[in-house]
Amino acid sequence: MFILSNLIEAFAYVIDTLLTIYIFIIAARAILSWVNPDPYNPIVRFLHQTTEPVLSPLRRLIPGMRYSGLDISPIIAFVLMIFARQFVVRSLYQFAGLLR
Repeated sequence: MFILSNLIEAFAYVIDTLLTIYIFIIAARAILSWVNPDPYNPIVRFLHQTTEPVLSPLRRLIPGMRYSGLDISPIIAFVLMIFARQFVVRSLYQFAGLLR
């Protein structure tokens, strides 16, 4: 059972790392939205392409977000990712601990 436990623990670590990286990517996109970046810059295009699949549904989910000119979808994405890190990743670590 220790092999399955190690596999689940490694999976939890990978999920935690990916969520952390994605939080930084969304933060970079939010910071870039304060200035007028070149839309043809490869870094700006990468940030836009990687964050839009998450932020776009959040914008559609809450219709009144864009009326004030302030986009709070990155904040909502942060909250959801922090919840996933605290709930899902910790649950996987605890489940792996129980299998030992």
